[in-house]
Amino acid sequence: MKKSVVSLVTVATLAGLGLTATVNAAGYPPAPAVGELGAVIVNPYDNAPLTAVILRDGAELSDVHVTVQGKGHKGVDIEYDVGKTSILTHDGIPVWGMYANHENKVTIEFTKDGKKFEENYKILTGSLTNHYIDNRSQSIMQPVDVKKVDKQFKDRLYLVNSSTNTFHGSDMHWSGQKPQNAHPLDPSPATGSASFEAAPMTYMIDTQGEYRWWLNQDATYEGYDRNMDSRGYLMGLSETKDGTFVFVQGQSWGEVDMLGRVITFKRLPGGYVDGSHEARYTANDTILIRAGKANYKREDGQHVHTVRDQVIEIDRQGNLIEAWDFNKILDPLRDDLLGALDQGAVCLNVDLNHVGETAELEPDTPFGDALGVGPGRNWAHINSIEYDPKDDAIIVSLRHQGVVKVGRDMEVKWIQAPDVGWGELSDKVLTPVDNEGNKLNCKGATCEGTDFDWTYTQHTAWLSPKGTLTVFDNGDGRNLEQPAMPTMKYSRFVEYKIDEDKGTIEQIWEYGKEKGYDWYSPVTSITEYRADRNTMFNFSGSIDLFKPGPTPTVGKLTEIDYDSKEIMVEIDVRTDKPHKPHYRALIINPNSVFAK
Repeated sequence: MKKSVVSLVTVATLAGLGLTATVNAAGYPPAPAVGELGAVIVNPYDNAPLTAVILRDGAELSDVHVTVQGKGHKGVDIEYDVGKTSILTHDGIPVWGMYANHENKVTIEFTKDGKKFEENYKILTGSLTNHYIDNRSQSIMQPVDVKKVDKQFKDRLYLVNSSTNTFHGSDMHWSGQKPQNAHPLDPSPATGSASFEAAPMTYMIDTQGEYRWWLNQDATYEGYDRNMDSRGYLMGLSETKDGTFVFVQGQSWGEVDMLGRVITFKRLPGGYVDGSHEARYTANDTILIRAGKANYKREDGQHVHTVRDQVIEIDRQGNLIEAWDFNKILDPLRDDLLGALDQGAVCLNVDLNHVGETAELEPDTPFGDALGVGPGRNWAHINSIEYDPKDDAIIVSLRHQGVVKVGRDMEVKWIQAPDVGWGELSDKVLTPVDNEGNKLNCKGATCEGTDFDWTYTQHTAWLSPKGTLTVFDNGDGRNLEQPAMPTMKYSRFVEYKIDEDKGTIEQIWEYGKEKGYDWYSPVTSITEYRADRNTMFNFSGSIDLFKPGPTPTVGKLTEIDYDSKEIMVEIDVRTDKPHKPHYRALIINPNSVFAK
């Protein structure tokens, strides 16, 4: 195997000396080839500054393996294979996982024209930029505090899906179009969802707390313009079979890869608006998105824009395949949990002046993004979607109702929530049982003599590889009430075993109750079982959200050993501005990104 060391600094210097007359005569020559390969282009798509492409310069390459070497003796190496499709797509070898403002050392192993090579590159990167800094900012980027990392988890990489408040706040509303029953001179009404107006902070960290990937904020978002297509909150990142990531952002959805190439950025299908929370990739090569319905006709004849109560399925080209209207699937007038919710934070709408207060639910509450019942109000608040290939159904987390499984026939298969207020759907509520199948003593929202509990204002009701259901149980409105003291609240990472034939539910794992209010995360967050290390991965995205003073919000990344419940990884990510929740995080497997 031929080995060589290639320095970009050296190559650039030689090229700039004008060693031959032909170089000067050429005017402004392109970057020269480096070693056995072509030039090195940092940030090739102008969206991800910690990436590069080493051009193949017309060569046929195979057996490509990349190692981005860690910084210092404790640094984390990032290694991955690169497949033929990725090489052809980018006309070279994708390099990602570099450090900011650093001369990165990158080793490339490859076969070229039947010969094996190994070359070492030095690739210079610049600093990262946050375009949305104002007098509230406490840091430029979001600080990372590594509390514990077991040596078996040193190679973990975590992608954080967060955001920062913009200086202008909510200066626009999604409801640009009027309802069909509006008078020609009426102003555009404030109906539909709030815009969740926030500039994205989308980045990957390693277990040393170093930023190793960053998506420029203007890749999809433009906060200095009033173009609705480029506003909103980039949310719900989900990895595809191709190693790319789909997402939803306001009136649009998109797909991006780890080089920052925006593959797709399109408007939601006609008639659907206000997307956020979830863009879940499925085994059918489709995407499930949570949206609202524009100009929805209510039973009373009024037309409204609905709020977070629609699930749509699209293909990778954006064609609409299926739509689930939860106003028709469930009872939009059910308010048993709504009346118990803390008004301080309803998902990303944070109002510290109303912490601990509950809502007065009136039937004539104005339409819009406020707690209320009926189409046109925030009665459902869908925040996660899961696809079950076993029976071609979806599992939906409705923050203000519970967790529900629904088929393509729009019929409810089961409900995970207290058996209160469900009316004709009461027989779909799962029956809690112990590990021997014995029915537990549960009445309404409480169960006696057991650790079993329902989830409240939950997020990420997802299937594990074992077929169980894992849920982040935020815990607001637990037992359909507010506690005597706010500090009595807690969040849980919980796993259930559901027997759909018997209509039963067994709680088989939980963690978080013992951490109490210190780990309480009133909104957002994620729980996911990871089979590769037998851990429960969690991101508590809104710890300290209600803490008085200019306090940053903590997003706590944890991996907990499934058997011993020992904390194997604990990393805190803090917001750059106070009282701003993070959204989610996910684990990145380097070998899945450019393997094709």
